[in-house]
Amino acid sequence: MKKLFLAWQDPENRRWYTVGQLTEDDGMFRFLYTKGAKRSKNFIPFGRMQNLETEYVSKDLFPLFSNRILSKSRPEYAELVEWLNLDENKDNTFEMLSLTAGLRGTDSLEIFQCPEPDQAGYFDISFFCHGLRHLPKETLSRVNTLATGEKLYVMQDIQNPFDTFALSLRTGDPATMVGYCPRYLIEDFGLYIKENPNAVEFQVYKVNVDAPAQLRLMCKMRAPWVDKYQPCSGDQYRPLVDSLPSLREVAG
Repeated sequence: MKKLFLAWQDPENRRWYTVGQLTEDDGMFRFLYTKGAKRSKNFIPFGRMQNLETEYVSKDLFPLFSNRILSKSRPEYAELVEWLNLDENKDNTFEMLSLTAGLRGTDSLEIFQCPEPDQAGYFDISFFCHGLRHLPKETLSRVNTLATGEKLYVMQDIQNPFDTFALSLRTGDPATMVGYCPRYLIEDFGLYIKENPNAVEFQVYKVNVDAPAQLRLMCKMRAPWVDKYQPCSGDQYRPLVDSLPSLREVAG
């Protein structure tokens, strides 16, 4: 079963809340609102999915998500697949949503995949560095010279006016900040990185020189899996329907 989470940004306090969960199993898509959807009075349900305490099931991907995927018929589709390092001949739906975060312009939604351990007891997370478009032009020039496998270093940006827990990445010598880690890494692994700084490795995975800034620098994070730090297990990730009677009981 494939699973993605949906985060929403409150327009007033600018905080991010995990408000939904999308899964795909045996050709059926399911969407559930999570408890994060009730943490802000400003949150409004999406489209026709107005009931927070209902499971939505469809054989087709919900428009909320499908509208965030570039159609295969578009001429730039092959280029995007190359930037994301995906196989053009496979179904890349969930991978595209996860790597691009489903971002659209001035959108207030972000899609992400929960990290899982591999057979060796590690977790590998591929992501695009955030915030490059807000950094000096010299930064993009430096990013364009990075090599695959080059080591990057993580720093906590405690004076960041928008998020004091923000994690930025820099190069080695000469040191240049090249962007920020995704928000879900900050929430779930910020403390892990602080307590185990030498166990976490960041490196350049792919540089797309001809891509827009948000798809320019793909990085990879690798670290030993530790049971103490269970990602996506907080209260805001839990489906709201867990605390309700089953649909069959309600109908009866």
